Amino acid sequence: MSETKFIRQCAEFIERGSSHEIPKTARGLYVLLQYQKQTGRYDVRYVGMTSRSSIGRRIARHKNSSKIWSHFSAFEVRKSVSEAQLKELEGLFRHIFRRDSSANCFNIAGSYGPFKRICQNDFSKWEK
Repeated sequence: MSETKFIRQCAEFIERGSSHEIPKTARGLYVLLQYQKQTGRYDVRYVGMTSRSSIGRRIARHKNSSKIWSHFSAFEVRKSVSEAQLKELEGLFRHIFRRDSSANCFNIAGSYGPFKRICQNDFSKWEK
């Protein structure tokens, strides 16, 4: 049994031309990244998900629409993960990166609505 509850398998920092190699049944989360030669680091450009079509197909659509990313990471979720759970996972990552200066370059999704409703920065008001 795997050590992870939601993610079945993943691949990281793959060159953009390899998205066709992702199995057609793989659904889950993906991250589009831009490799920075001077630092050897990868900047997040976009966080996305797919629950009905393949991760590879969604990434291929991005290949045709933008050249601001060079690599991707793909995270296939387990079959037991529902579409609602997958949307919440995507929402969490988008929420985290919503104010990052390099992320959300071609889809400024902003905050995830349910997190806005439950966000409470005053810890004294948190339920105990």
